[in-house]
Amino acid sequence: MLHLNHDDHISTHTLIVRDLGLQDYQPCWQAMQTFTNQRNDITPDELWLLEHPPVFTLGQNSDRRHILQQETIPIVSIDRGGQVTYHGPGQLVAYTLIDIRRKGLSIRQFVTKLEQAVIDLLAQDNIHAEAKRGAPGVYVNDEKICSIGLRIRRGYAFHGLALNVDMDLRPFQNINPCGYAGLKMTQLAAFNTSPHFSQVKKRLTDSLMNTLEYHYQHQQGALS
Repeated sequence: MLHLNHDDHISTHTLIVRDLGLQDYQPCWQAMQTFTNQRNDITPDELWLLEHPPVFTLGQNSDRRHILQQETIPIVSIDRGGQVTYHGPGQLVAYTLIDIRRKGLSIRQFVTKLEQAVIDLLAQDNIHAEAKRGAPGVYVNDEKICSIGLRIRRGYAFHGLALNVDMDLRPFQNINPCGYAGLKMTQLAAFNTSPHFSQVKKRLTDSLMNTLEYHYQHQQGALS
């Protein structure tokens, strides 16, 4: 179980940012559920930045036929929306634990803001990216560079986005990513030969802060 320090006295206009490093998938998922179940209307929102060891995750209504080839990588069925995706080292995962009711956002508006934050980040590297209506995520030349999968409970969002930075993309060939046969995946390293992961984390945080209109950022670590 991942144990987190919380400070309920921080302003609700503040985004608490946690850089959690490399974390196994299941403890993070359980920690997100616990946080969401225990939060209330004045709990500050949080952004968790991390990487996962190799894992395939299946959304609530996933069709296992989208797993084309079984291998040694674990498969975990979880409670987010969407179909199957892959997480692995070199992919920046951002869990957005956001009270979207307090933000005055619909689910669609929230997804759009997440997409726009990534589009704005990529534009800093002169990479033209776009979102696609009906297929959440961010695309460059019709190849997917960022996946989005969310769960909303009582107006509280959890799970989030996964941005491919500099990773082994081969496991994506064993699935229909996000349920789309033939969908090709790409990553930041295809356009920037040496992306600095720590810099990408900071830039994504800044972009999300701007897009979601937070006034303050509070860095906070984790206890394990």
